[in-house]
Amino acid sequence: MAIKNHILGFPRIGLNRELKFALEKYWSKKNTLEELLLIGKNIRKENWKNQIDSGMDYVTVGDFAWYDHVLNISMMINNIPERHNPNNHILNIDTLFKVARGSKGVDNNICSASEMTKWFNTNYHYIVPEFTSNQKFYFAWKQILEETDEALSLGYKVKPVLLGPLTYLWLGKVKNSKINKLDLLKKILPIYIQVFKELSSRNINWIQIDEPILVLDIPKNWKKEFQSTYKFLDGKIKILLATYFGDITHNLDIINKLSIQGLHIDLVSSKYDLLKLSKSINNNFLLSLGIINGRNIWKTNLLEWFYKLKDFMKINNNFWISSSCSLLHVPLDITIEENLTDFVKSWFSFGIQKCLEISLLSQVLQNNLDIKELKNWIKPIHEYKSSNIVNNTSVQKRTLKISSEQFIRKNEFSVRSKIQKETLCLPVLPTTTIGSFPQTSEIRKLRLDYKNKKINQLDYEKQIKIHIKKNIIQQEQLGLDVLVHGEPERNDMVEYFSEYLEGFVFTTYGWVQSYGSRCVKPPIIVGDISRITPMTVMWSKYAQSLTKKPVKAMLTGPVTILCWSFPREDISKEDICNQIAISLRDEVLDLENSGINIIQIDEPALREGLPLRTHEWNNYLRWAVKSFKICSSGVKNSTQIHTHMCYCEFNDIMPAIVDLDADVITIETSRSDMELLEFFKTFKYPNAIGPGVYDIHSPNIPSVQSIEKLLKKALKYISIQQLWVNPDCGLKTRNWTETSLALQNMLQATLNIRKEYFKK
Repeated sequence: MAIKNHILGFPRIGLNRELKFALEKYWSKKNTLEELLLIGKNIRKENWKNQIDSGMDYVTVGDFAWYDHVLNISMMINNIPERHNPNNHILNIDTLFKVARGSKGVDNNICSASEMTKWFNTNYHYIVPEFTSNQKFYFAWKQILEETDEALSLGYKVKPVLLGPLTYLWLGKVKNSKINKLDLLKKILPIYIQVFKELSSRNINWIQIDEPILVLDIPKNWKKEFQSTYKFLDGKIKILLATYFGDITHNLDIINKLSIQGLHIDLVSSKYDLLKLSKSINNNFLLSLGIINGRNIWKTNLLEWFYKLKDFMKINNNFWISSSCSLLHVPLDITIEENLTDFVKSWFSFGIQKCLEISLLSQVLQNNLDIKELKNWIKPIHEYKSSNIVNNTSVQKRTLKISSEQFIRKNEFSVRSKIQKETLCLPVLPTTTIGSFPQTSEIRKLRLDYKNKKINQLDYEKQIKIHIKKNIIQQEQLGLDVLVHGEPERNDMVEYFSEYLEGFVFTTYGWVQSYGSRCVKPPIIVGDISRITPMTVMWSKYAQSLTKKPVKAMLTGPVTILCWSFPREDISKEDICNQIAISLRDEVLDLENSGINIIQIDEPALREGLPLRTHEWNNYLRWAVKSFKICSSGVKNSTQIHTHMCYCEFNDIMPAIVDLDADVITIETSRSDMELLEFFKTFKYPNAIGPGVYDIHSPNIPSVQSIEKLLKKALKYISIQQLWVNPDCGLKTRNWTETSLALQNMLQATLNIRKEYFKK
């Protein structure tokens, strides 16, 4: 019997977000490159130690990234947009940051960051590779070798990991040419061979190559290239081909023919019959079984898996046990949590605990531990199910009573828009922001002091109102048409709301990486959800009292709260979403009754929640759209409903977006140079739309001319009566200098376009 333990990847930000703070200090020139590199090295060292101490046979190397693991491959093969390296200099870490964040080029011209979008159906973002004609690729960035050498020098058994060449090409975009991405394989594969040779010379036996696109419905020409690609790569080192995030049975005809030595299967996201599945897989492959959920934080029922694997061992006793996917998507360590009771903490497994689960199951299977260890491990699972935290009969009854009348607006958009124009009196090309304003150190300290009970509620609310007043004054001085209160009271767009909802619990250190230095702390849904008290009414009502201009109230939508939380697993996502939607409906109606005429319900995760297989889309979109409409459809015709969506491809779900029936939708389009709007050449969007005119994730200040250019481009596809002007996302991560200058330019560009329009 030879069972090995490993994981596909480990959280990379550090126990206390050391990577985040080191990056931000480096970008603001408050620490040196040497200091940054040392912090990265220490994080990797600690990660590998944690894996070995938790019983892993291999340490996974190559999962660390300074910004993003897809960008690591772009650096490795020298796929750097010319604007960021015009003279083809030797690559360094600053080149990487230019691609990710944008920079100033020759003559202080702004070089835009590469596009960023969601990693499959997760809340992690990757930097989209750009492909053009006549690119020259070579082995330019040797991070994978350097980190392998680091781990070897510490005496570890190393399993390197790289994103596979076909998935890398699939995720990229062709820019300003008509090349076929697959034609680039012949340029890229020799670099992979170089890496394989280097690793082989270091006596590395296995390399993990991630090809998650094998869970998708990939075209025939892509399927065909898999066989030739892996035949080309065969022979230098054993390849463990890793698939995750879904079912692979529809692509097994291709996978079984590949020249690989091992196959990793995600047994969590798709409920396979393991015995049946294994009989359909090439019996020459070593199987890596992904049985520990890498995307959620609940303990695994190891006893259930013990019996399944015992049966499996009757036909195959040579396999590996692993996480379903990289543990990048979960926090690092549950044991450091201070504000959860031991009873609640016992329900959860974070990154380190997931490694322990793999090891524990492996040891019992190999008779090194008694089965009672598994029985003890799963006791909290049964205690959770019987806990009074879980079930709320009044919530369940209200959810069952949802009727179709509750998710239909009183009139269609053409009627509503006329009434809203009379109510709001907005100009052509109305200007607004997405919601948040800079979260200054002063604001963060204020919230922390209140949380730690250093100030009382009365003083806290007084100080928050001072910040709201500053935000309103600033917006009026700039000349924005629709104002926001700026969200100084909010730590996070999901956690803030979940604190007012029964059915959630919260961690203190449960951070996960979203992109670069951006980390989020997802709340955990443990039971039925209901609103405890109004969540935003007081702040929006106060902001509206300060101005005659309309103030837009800001809510996070039900799908996004679901997707950006760790959900319970004992009821369906649809049921969870409906419970959240009912709570938000109550909030929307309270806002309207308080005199708020514009309410934004953000759904940046709508596309992210879409299943990866197209045949599953309709059912998801049915309940996702329904949940939005439950929130939004109880209002009067005069109340304008907005929604906002983040980096993703909208075109393939545009009918569902139309079905949301929001009066105004704002979307992120600036990084893609309004590319998303190409769809509107043939599809007439019926309601109003605000495509983002500048990228808030970059510190670059957009010029008036660049914003005018984007607005003119947008006007090719959208009528001026439908078009709104706004940044592409909230401004919480920017400072006030950047924010003021960028908004000034946005307002000036809008005035220029208005003048030009009225001259015609």
